[in-house]
Amino acid sequence: MNQSQPNNPLHGVTLKAMMEYLVNEYGWDELADRVPINCFAFEPSINSSLKFLRKTDWARAKVERLYLNSISFDQRHGAKQEAEEERKIDLASVWDQARKK
Repeated sequence: MNQSQPNNPLHGVTLKAMMEYLVNEYGWDELADRVPINCFAFEPSINSSLKFLRKTDWARAKVERLYLNSISFDQRHGAKQEAEEERKIDLASVWDQARKK
């Protein structure tokens, strides 16, 4: 993380990455319910949403807030991902051991 913004959880996260995460997490219908803007409700697409959000500060702020509320503290700092990778390795070794018997 860059030292110029050590306490900014959005530093390094692109708007496109936020939108892709939110669409995968909620889908367009629920996203339109949570952030009521037309580009989410009528013929939604990532590209049209990005164009609108880059021009409209209040809508972007709502999307950023939803993104921050949607991810856990651990996910923002990578701890959860590391734990999941370790768990996958442990499960794989159990299956490998069972196959060898």
